[in-house]
Amino acid sequence: MSVKTLTINDQLISAHENATILDAAREAGIEIPTLCHVEGLSLIGACRLCLVEIGGSPKLQAACVTQVAEGMVVHTQSERLQSYRRMIIELLFAEGNHVCSVCVSNGHCELQDLAIAHGMDHVRFEYQYPERSVDLSHENFGLDHNRCVLCTRCVRVCDEIEGAHTWDLAGRGHNAHVITGMNQPWGDAQSCTSCGKCVNACPTGAIFYRGSTVGEMEHDRAQLEFIMTAQQKRQWVR
Repeated sequence: MSVKTLTINDQLISAHENATILDAAREAGIEIPTLCHVEGLSLIGACRLCLVEIGGSPKLQAACVTQVAEGMVVHTQSERLQSYRRMIIELLFAEGNHVCSVCVSNGHCELQDLAIAHGMDHVRFEYQYPERSVDLSHENFGLDHNRCVLCTRCVRVCDEIEGAHTWDLAGRGHNAHVITGMNQPWGDAQSCTSCGKCVNACPTGAIFYRGSTVGEMEHDRAQLEFIMTAQQKRQWVR
């Protein structure tokens, strides 16, 4: 496999030809914010938080789905990028009902961490305050649509790692939302194995363990990383 040499933030680095800009940056210790990305799951470039500037291109491009190229010049931190990222975070807060002070994931939320990291101390857009439901039909877990950011981590981890495909997306645009089974209460979805991978993949408090109270819900990413590594290395195949 050939190696590509590129420059990220004036730092000369090398990466294998199939690597994405995000892979190459992280390998070099350069952090790029993401929300929909989880190592080991398919790449969708949906949240757009990993947008970067590439020399010679007027368009911002998602680092998680853009492959490295020889001689590529990438900038991951600029006033323009910071402005876009903060706007994206503000829009996520404005279109949902993210009240951190009463959220089960308060203090353990990736959206909250991103807001803090980008200095979001207020939202410039009008809050939508949508009427969204909470599904507590599953005996172990709960789903709060108010806190869902449509990153589809739950959909992909259930499909690609667990193989159950209990989760999916329904609706379009403002009406888009995650569903379980055949758009039925989660507890009635017979395909659900109650493995909890969706709970640990969720970046916010949208999917949680029942009984969790404010700030108690923590995501066990180590469980997912262990399973994905074992799957990639075929450690459980005789």
